[in-house]
Parts: sequence; structure tokens; C-alpha cells
Amino acid sequence: MKVTVTAANPFRQNAPAIVILAHQNERISAPANIQALRRRLTAKEFDGSEKQLLLLHAGKSRVLLAGLGQRTDFTLETLRRATGRAVRKLRAAGLENAVVILNPETPEAAAAITDAAVLALYKFTEFKADKDITFKSLTICVSGKADLPAIKTAVSRAQHIAESSNFARSLGNLPGNVLYPATLADRAAELAKEFGLKCTILDKNALEKAGFGGLLAVGGGSARDPRLIVLEYNGGDQKPVALVGKAITFDTGGISIKPADKMDEMKFDKCGGCAVLGILRGAAQLKLPVKLLGIIAAAENMPGANSYRPGDIITSYRGLTIEVLNTDAEGRIVLGDALAYAVEQKPQAIIDFATLTGACVVALGNFAAGLFGNDDALVAKLRAAGERTGERAWPMPLWQDYKDLIQSDVADQKNQGPRGAGAITAAGFLAKYVGHTPWAHFDIAGTGWINEERAYLGKGATGYGVRLVLDALGNWS
Repeated sequence: MKVTVTAANPFRQNAPAIVILAHQNERISAPANIQALRRRLTAKEFDGSEKQLLLLHAGKSRVLLAGLGQRTDFTLETLRRATGRAVRKLRAAGLENAVVILNPETPEAAAAITDAAVLALYKFTEFKADKDITFKSLTICVSGKADLPAIKTAVSRAQHIAESSNFARSLGNLPGNVLYPATLADRAAELAKEFGLKCTILDKNALEKAGFGGLLAVGGGSARDPRLIVLEYNGGDQKPVALVGKAITFDTGGISIKPADKMDEMKFDKCGGCAVLGILRGAAQLKLPVKLLGIIAAAENMPGANSYRPGDIITSYRGLTIEVLNTDAEGRIVLGDALAYAVEQKPQAIIDFATLTGACVVALGNFAAGLFGNDDALVAKLRAAGERTGERAWPMPLWQDYKDLIQSDVADQKNQGPRGAGAITAAGFLAKYVGHTPWAHFDIAGTGWINEERAYLGKGATGYGVRLVLDALGNWS
């Protein structure tokens, strides 16, 4: 779908569908006949409350009224949600083109509308014979008083970012028989070729030679060998920002096998790595003036003759030893290798994404990721970006008391602590691999995919982290 901006009056152009975003009980900017029609509506039909939608026929056009709620409660997230509901309503009505009247007339609002429309219209249909109607275009209409160049720039940027988020969602939604470590590496190489990135793939032989003991142990039970995927984007001359992603392309739990119920969702255990690919894609499209290093630890966690076992002691890439108590606590093991590799590259900061713990879902549900780190300024920067983009994150503690819970009697660390504070002890495990390098960790177990449709996100992979980090990098300074 293409999003454009125009100063033309949609009512004079006989647009096929016009979206009017209306605050509760406030006058709308529309021709007199539509204003009069709205006045005759009851509050239950439409009064501008949030979530309300009403499709009207006005001459040759259809007019969709979309409620924004009270103006005092308005945020850009309100606008995203209203837009998402509106474009889905139009697509369900069989429409392929529409215009939306920008309200308020700011670049930020135009970006929010673009963001939500592109995200809301995404559907994973790769394996379906019957495809849905394609929504072809959305035109944002502004008045002659608006800053048209600034709004066009904001719209173009937002479309690139949202499309990169959808790219990550498409990878995240692929099943384990289609996307596994080798084919994920192939997708990364294709992305690098398309956008001018440098790509290095470490296969099993290279991993063994370099000593990536954690990644090899987790992937040892699968017939599909693990990979370490390294991508570089050179948009600046400063030290790189390292983006590290967990990509367990399918997670059975290994010897500590998961229950069968909902195990199919474990194709989403690669969403951290998919987010890294989406961020690099977006940075290259936007030509951001930063240097990025993307590192993805890809493995399939399967039970097999060569699986690592509870009770094993493995040696990670950094040389730290790990006592394995549960083979289903595998994400922190592969991330430890990837983080240690990232530190060797001397980045200015490290940001990692991982569908790491069910404990984080218990703590925060599905509306915010857990955010951990050793640098307050970095954590604050990322949290602020999350608030701006609607990809919210909540800071969690990393006190030594929690790190003490994963000390092992026989190794440097154990890969599982007690039941309480599971998300924190997992983050504490990772902290040992980054040392004093500024670092932030996102536990996206609750936000990497969803099982219910939301205002502008459908079921499945969400692309969480792509929009957040691209926003932060755009304001990195």
C-alpha cells in the first residue's frame, strides 16, 4: 500500500472513501450535509467516542467517521488505534483506496496515521490459496495552512519503518519447517545484498573452530545446524551500536520438553532475531547516520541423540562455564555467545531482543516488554522511544541479589534460578557477558507475538522492537 499526501479537498475530488477522525462531541470539518447528518445521530450510533466507527454514504463517496475520544485524553497512540480500525473497516467493505483528513495537522500525526495503516493492513497469507483484497492507497489530506514538506517527509519515513516492521513480522510468522537456521541465514544474505549491507555467516564448522559452545550445545539435538549471522550497516564513522537477537527457529524445549499445548507457537521464538533484521533493513532505507552491527544467534532446540542434557556443563564463547539445569532455558545460552562476540567488536552500546522468559509475561502481560540494562541513559532513551511508538517497555531491576540466585556450585553460572523473578535472573545471566559495555535487554516473550487482533496489529508476530529502535536511532545523537 502506498501512502501519499495532498492539499486537495477530498469532498471536491469525489474520493471513493473519506475517513474523518472526530473527537467526542466536537464539530467536524466536513460539508454541511455531513455535519447535519452527524447531529442527527444518537450517541450510540456515533458521538466520537474512542473505538466508534460509522460508515455513511454521501453522494459518490463513503464517509467513515472514526472516534478519537475526548481531546484531553488524546495521544498519538489514540490516533494509531483509530486509524487501524478505520482502514480495516474499509478493507472489509471491499474498498481499495481512501483518503483521511489529517487531524491534527502535524508531521507526528501524519506519521502515526501512516504507521498504523501500514501495520493494520498487513496479513500473513503466504500459504493461503485465497488472498484478501489488497488495499492499494491511502491519501492524507491537509489544508493549505499545513507544513506540507515536513508532513511528506514524516509520512515517507513512517512508511519505511512500518514496512520494515512488517518484514520482521513476515519472517516471524514463517513455520519451523520453512525457516530454520540455514534458511534464516539465506534471508539475511538476501537482505544484505538488496540493501548494501555486509553479511558474514558462521556455520557449524566455523562455530566449532571459534568456540561458540553455547550456540552449538543448544543446536546440537537438531538435524539442522546452528548459525551465527552477522550483518553490518555503515552509515556513520562512530563506534557501532550492536543489535543482538535470539532466533530459536523452533523450540521444543529440548530434553526438558515443553507441553504439547501451544507448542506450535514456538515458531515465534525467533522474533528477536527477526527484529534485528527489520531494524537493519529500516536503517538502510532511511540512510540513518549511524553504524550498526547486527548479530543473530540462530538454532533449533530439539530433543535428539546429540542434545545437551540437564546436568551438563558447557563452555560458552567467552569461556564462562554454564551448568545446565533446564534445556528449555536455552535463549540465554545462545545470547551469551552472541553478546560476548558483540563485546569483542567494541560497540558504543548493545541492545538485545529475545523471547526469553514466560516469567516476563506473568509480570507484564502482553502490552509491554521487560527492559533491563546497565546504563540508565540508554534505558531511558529506549523507554522514551517505546512511548513514542506505542512499543512500550517497562524498566526492571538488575540488583546483585538476583544475580546471586544463578550462582552455581560447579560452574560459573547455572542457566536457571528459582521460580520467582525468572525474567530478572535470566537478564542477570546475560549481564555477565557484557561487562561494562552500555547494554539494554528487551524480554519480548509477551510482545513478540499476540493471539488476539488489536487495533492495528493482527494475530501472530508483531515486529516488536523495529519501530522502537529505529525511532531511537533517528534521535541517537
